[in-house]
Amino acid sequence: MKLVLLWTDIALWLVAAAVVAYALRVRRQANLRATWRRVLRDPVAACAGVVMALFLLLTLADSIHLRHALLSGQGEAAVYDTRTLSLLDLVLQRQIGMREVSYSLPLGTRGFNKESVTDAQGQVSRDYPRLQFGGAHLTDPATQWSADVVARAGLGLAGGLLAVGVMVVLTAAALARHHGGWRHGLADLAADRTYYPLRAMLIMLAVIALLAGPVIALMPHYHVFGTDRTGNDVLVQALKSVRTAFVIGALATLATLPIALLLGVLAGYYKGWVDEAIQYLYTMLSSVPNVLLIAACVLMVQVFLDKNPELFETAAERSDLKMLMLCLILGLTGWAGLCRLVRAETLKLRELDYVQAATAFGVGDLAIMARHIVPNVMHLVLITVVLSFSELILYEAVLTYVGVGVDPVMNSFGSMINLARAEMSRDPVVWWSFAAAFGFMVGLVLAANLFADGVRDAFDPKARSTRPRVFQRKGVADA
Repeated sequence: MKLVLLWTDIALWLVAAAVVAYALRVRRQANLRATWRRVLRDPVAACAGVVMALFLLLTLADSIHLRHALLSGQGEAAVYDTRTLSLLDLVLQRQIGMREVSYSLPLGTRGFNKESVTDAQGQVSRDYPRLQFGGAHLTDPATQWSADVVARAGLGLAGGLLAVGVMVVLTAAALARHHGGWRHGLADLAADRTYYPLRAMLIMLAVIALLAGPVIALMPHYHVFGTDRTGNDVLVQALKSVRTAFVIGALATLATLPIALLLGVLAGYYKGWVDEAIQYLYTMLSSVPNVLLIAACVLMVQVFLDKNPELFETAAERSDLKMLMLCLILGLTGWAGLCRLVRAETLKLRELDYVQAATAFGVGDLAIMARHIVPNVMHLVLITVVLSFSELILYEAVLTYVGVGVDPVMNSFGSMINLARAEMSRDPVVWWSFAAAFGFMVGLVLAANLFADGVRDAFDPKARSTRPRVFQRKGVADA
């Protein structure tokens, strides 16, 4: 096999490395450590963080790409397959290979459309044909299907319960050292008397395990979410769309930071003509409809890609570069909001005593901005980043729906919803592609929004003071 580094793979792993570096910095600084502890002590934010972590693991598994080596003669140079596969593709290899002819219902054993079928006597009739893979192990689906689905789902449910039990035992064992023994640790876990909301996090993991268990047990034998028009498994498409959503949300958000932070600090610190020029720039940018501006930029990128096909060895590399360009376009056209916030905060900070004292002692403007201004606006940047993440995921779905988003051959929630547009208007309705995209996208966006609320409450005391008391834990013991 040959390791293939796509542009978005490199960017995602650099982001992951930056997150690890930031976590190490948080561990060394007491004030940041206390603030992030406040985030993790919020039950809602902690549960949302668990869901986000699972989606992130799925994304990283789909961000390691390989190409298989083809058979070649002795002494000949190695030749590699043109298909680029990820680790997630290798894990889902069986499900990807279970390709049917066309539509099929979730957990179905027959096609969704009637076709000309030849029976054992050679008679041709119009009927729903048997699927090649879905329920192929059943000799008589009409009588065996329900019992087989219940048995396999029950086996998966038992596996999920076993996983939940293991997680509870391991958590209680970890608490035993600080809670006077294994039994006391289990009791404190059940009564929610731990420093972090471990009970809530375990409940969330239990729900995920009990839902994933039956799905994993049924996947090798059925199409759990059905198949699309070309017979591809809808669940596989939804799982692979998570990476696209993460790439758009993370990279487009990070692309806004340099220009928004730089211009916002400059406008707020220098004021005068610098402030007026920057205000004019982002006011003019905000007056142009975003969709039209992004569409024009994407079409220019598309023209460049179409005129230079020799730059790419595979279609995956071409699609990946287009997605990276889309992230940069979204970032370079969406910095105005953060720039306004940074400018307003800088205007307040430059009037504080310590900044005035630094100016009086002859400290240079660049040193003041780097040491005293930028660190004190980073809480706004962090809050905006986590809030913008979910907005950009939804934005990608809208752009792809109108035809100016990611490449059509790339899996994304927007592509699934766009293809489901015609399916929802036919009779009978093909609803499962839309339902799968909607469910996964809502789960990801909801988790991102709830985690963002926790970050905002921790870094913004005013927001924390207005939060409903029902979401605040009381009487927790130090673990």
